[in-house]
Amino acid sequence: MEPPKIFKTSFSSVYPFYIRKAEKKGQTKEDVDAIICWLTGYNQQTLQQQIDKNIDFETFFTQAPQINPNASKITGKICGYRVEEIEDKVMQKIRYLDKLIDELSKGKAIEKILRT
Repeated sequence: MEPPKIFKTSFSSVYPFYIRKAEKKGQTKEDVDAIICWLTGYNQQTLQQQIDKNIDFETFFTQAPQINPNASKITGKICGYRVEEIEDKVMQKIRYLDKLIDELSKGKAIEKILRT
């Protein structure tokens, strides 16, 4: 069975869309980066290195230093699926990120987005 197309899509090709979506709603690139770093364990430098390497989503998440233990608190629907019910762990992490960016673009407070 073929892996989902998003797995082989480069993270760096989608990253600008995350930023654009957030900025349209008055949020910042720094907010987007904070969310990505919180979820994945990358810091600003290692995040930028991954973007510069043009790696795909699957590699981005499998090489992530530490998925935040509070990521399991991310619930709700994204793209028609409940994120907490997605069985494929890489797909679940991709959808976690989508859900967090969605929450940011809807004006939710960063503290609530980061489940602190």
